[in-house]
Amino acid sequence: MIAELGHFALILALAVAIFQVIVPMVGAARGWSGWIEAARPAALAQFGLIGISFAALTVAFVTSDFSVALVYENSHTAKPMIYKISGVWGNHEGSMLLWVLILSLFGAAVAVFDANLPPKLRARVLAVQAAIGMSFLAFILFTSNPFLRMASPPFNGRDLNPLLQDPGLAFHPPFLYLGYVGLSMAFSFAVAALIEGRVDAAWARWVRPWTLAAWIFLTIGIGLGSWWAYYELGWGGFWFWDPVENASFMPWLIAAALLHSAIVVEKREVLKSWTILLAIMAFGFSLIGTFIVRSGVITSVHSFASDPERGVFILLILGVFLGGALTLFTFRAPAMQARGAFAPVSREGALVLNNILLAVSAFVVFVGTMWPLVAEMLWDRKLSVGAPFFEQAFTPFMVALAIILPLGAILPWKRGRLARVLYPLRGALVLTGAVMALIFAVSTGRSALAVIGGGLGVWLVGGAVADLWLRTGSSGFARLRRLPRADWGKAVAHAGLGVTFIGISLLMAWQVEDIRVAHIGETFRVSAYDITLTEVDERPGPNYQATVATMKVTRDGRQVAVLYPEKRIYPVQAMPTTEAAIQNGMFRDLYLVIGDTQPDGGWAVRTYIKPFASWIWLGVALMALGGCISLSDRRYRVAAGARQSRPSPQPAE
Repeated sequence: MIAELGHFALILALAVAIFQVIVPMVGAARGWSGWIEAARPAALAQFGLIGISFAALTVAFVTSDFSVALVYENSHTAKPMIYKISGVWGNHEGSMLLWVLILSLFGAAVAVFDANLPPKLRARVLAVQAAIGMSFLAFILFTSNPFLRMASPPFNGRDLNPLLQDPGLAFHPPFLYLGYVGLSMAFSFAVAALIEGRVDAAWARWVRPWTLAAWIFLTIGIGLGSWWAYYELGWGGFWFWDPVENASFMPWLIAAALLHSAIVVEKREVLKSWTILLAIMAFGFSLIGTFIVRSGVITSVHSFASDPERGVFILLILGVFLGGALTLFTFRAPAMQARGAFAPVSREGALVLNNILLAVSAFVVFVGTMWPLVAEMLWDRKLSVGAPFFEQAFTPFMVALAIILPLGAILPWKRGRLARVLYPLRGALVLTGAVMALIFAVSTGRSALAVIGGGLGVWLVGGAVADLWLRTGSSGFARLRRLPRADWGKAVAHAGLGVTFIGISLLMAWQVEDIRVAHIGETFRVSAYDITLTEVDERPGPNYQATVATMKVTRDGRQVAVLYPEKRIYPVQAMPTTEAAIQNGMFRDLYLVIGDTQPDGGWAVRTYIKPFASWIWLGVALMALGGCISLSDRRYRVAAGARQSRPSPQPAE
């Protein structure tokens, strides 16, 4: 009965979404206030109905209702409760239901919190948002129904993919979807603005909080996925340039460009067309990511589904929304001309260069991701584009971006002088040079990666500090507390990027890897550490059997750690997983992996010494924190209300 309730609520949500598309859009065109105001209760009703549907599916998983086919395919009675709950979105059908739930959540949030938006603009935004929801609700009901029943319910299920039975994967998809789907708000605001034919500073102020919130969630989601890959898969890496990893990275880059471009629209009312285009493409890349994950056109360990019918449906949705928005943009863009001019050496100029670098880097990732598919379609050739291509093609743009970020943050609007800007950054320059010299001196083989990457990271952090200090004027520390939160957020986010730069470059340049066969009682040396395999035993888990090694690590005769790497077997799916044992440190990680037993009685053991690994995710956390600090700035909350008291904006000339 509960499953039928969830299915019926989903059908009602589709009907409400159709109503929300038509009535507010017609009301805004005709000026009918009653029809315009219908958008808000419709958005709330749609969210409530999808919430009921999602709750019904969750109940089915929690109670192990194996009469529901999706529960049978992705759950088991012995599975811990947290993974019964995360199993709701650990599959194609359930994850799409979470997708539309989050989509409707953002629409409901606009209905509740953006009450000061001009009524016509709000009605159009919610109508566009509902159109997206309508398409994906139809997709779920016609191709991916999560509530299908089984005629003869089995006594137990087939269990969730063991790789997904991890706390990191329990939280990674929801945050990632909050970012992916959150970019739909920027898209809806852009299309609504194109329909009205006007984009101004107020529009930029309205769209920035939604874009920033989506970017924060996407940052957290990507960071959680990277951290999970690092500690769970046992290969010692944090980023594989997998197509699905790239699918989340591309909208992150475009969203970062959109955030910076919206600042120019808000402050100077220039780059209007470019900002609208970025808002369209940010969500467009999210839809492309959805297509990659669920169509089966590209093989990936992260893929959810490989049904051609679903792929065609998603491709149709992508074509309608991205193609329709770009067509509308083509007709409206000539009317969105800039009102001001600026010199190349100015904050506007730096932000333009920032946007170009981010957009081109996203295009490089897109080409590398899709090229194997293009080659197979056009020339029937099987190609693989891996890390070497991305590192060589992508890295130069990130180097250039890191160089200009501190300069752009300090440059004045409209016109500036580079020599005058470099003076406040003299301390950051000196510190960067000193750190690069130190890294060069201690680098084994004098790795250029460590020197350049570490120097750029210090330059970003030092530039962020210099930017904050410059804004205090002559007041010094007394004014730091009174700086706007947006200034603090920008500095923290830029510093976080610098910390991540340092972590990635020093880890890749200085890490040590050792692969060998070790026997129980044997001691072997890796770098400065002596490692002893003391014992290997079998231990039962709640729904798996684990082979656990006990490994003692010493340095200069002093015990550093005792680590317990595991190899698990999940009997239901007969699938092994690796649980690396990691001693995290501020300046290095000890990383141990136990493999299979060997014919001579030894065990395959992999050892990694990873310097500055934790700095990667510390930087990601700082970037997300910086975004949260900026989002809490009071100016975001009062902008719409202040704008409402002014005359309505005129069409851009």
